[in-house]
Amino acid sequence: MLNALQKELEHRKTDGLLRQRRLLDSPQAEHIVANGKPYLSFCSNDYLGLANHPALILAMQNAAGISGVGSGASGLVTGHHRYHDDLEKELATFVNLPAALLFSTGYMANIGVLGALVGRGDAIFADKLNHACLNDGGYYSMAEFNRFAHNDVAALEKLLKTSNAKHKLIAVDAVFSMDGDIAPLPAYLRLCEQYDAYLYVDDAHGFGVLGEHGIGSLSHFNLASPRLIYMATLGKAAGVAGAFVAGEAVVIDYLIQTAKSYVYSTPAPPALSATLSASLHLIEKGDTLRAHLQHLIVTLKANLQLKKWQLMPSITAVQPLVVGSNHAAVGLSEHLQKLGILVPAIRPPTVPVNTARLRISLSAAHSEADVIQLARAINQAESELA
Repeated sequence: MLNALQKELEHRKTDGLLRQRRLLDSPQAEHIVANGKPYLSFCSNDYLGLANHPALILAMQNAAGISGVGSGASGLVTGHHRYHDDLEKELATFVNLPAALLFSTGYMANIGVLGALVGRGDAIFADKLNHACLNDGGYYSMAEFNRFAHNDVAALEKLLKTSNAKHKLIAVDAVFSMDGDIAPLPAYLRLCEQYDAYLYVDDAHGFGVLGEHGIGSLSHFNLASPRLIYMATLGKAAGVAGAFVAGEAVVIDYLIQTAKSYVYSTPAPPALSATLSASLHLIEKGDTLRAHLQHLIVTLKANLQLKKWQLMPSITAVQPLVVGSNHAAVGLSEHLQKLGILVPAIRPPTVPVNTARLRISLSAAHSEADVIQLARAINQAESELA
């Protein structure tokens, strides 16, 4: 087995698919120290620049002094702290849904929810570009797992129309993490009402950024329905860690009893929940941060002058630059790294073959000058490398 593993690693390296970790020696920010060198970073999902915010650092320090540093037991034993409970109620209120439940990660949330709500005899309908955790949750659920072409409402309706499943669940990303585009959620909700289905929305990259006061993608489209089940992560725009699921009270009550990734896991430390309560306040009051982020998106597009590479259409903080081959994407990433700029190369299987790209992640912590510096470096790189 060890020999087979080594050969697989060698094949990945040959194909330009070998991934490597960077060692960070600084807080997460727009300017970081990685592998012992300073960089201007466009790698982080810290879309509002809250990961190193003084108010959140202070909130964590204070809460750790009160609650300690561990939860000690599962949430159904003694692990459900007052800080956890307060945050769940605050999150539900913030996203305008009746109830919410915390999970330690978005991956655990998606696997737990899909596995609990549907099973044999039921059906999941999933966008082909969904994040891996939605796919895994669908496979683990044992429900019939149907995938439809990206954002293709007609293809989804065809599947729903011919389905005889007892329960039907449409599961989609709201903002697609590698393309930056937004799912047609209003059309999906109309299909749910027409074909007696429910809509599970993974808003990992929309929460805190889109919608009124950063409420998220449901607010962006002004959607409300008992058929909605909403998930968002708390380690991106919220700047901390974890995830939550929100929906009708009966859904949350049922998940507390049956979502295995919740029932059989020790919750995140209570101090994280207290910190996230402080983060939620900053998100709600963060219209200025979101306006600056939108200005940076416009600035990037205005300053890129590309002839061969393609910036994909996106109004979100995720700005993908499609280069083509794996080696070309890695080469561009390494070229920028030599200039002191970090932008990750994304390759298959995360994205389709021959669409390897640089995933530019913008943050409200970036300055206009930072973004112009990046754009100019990419323009110059295209003339030298493409």
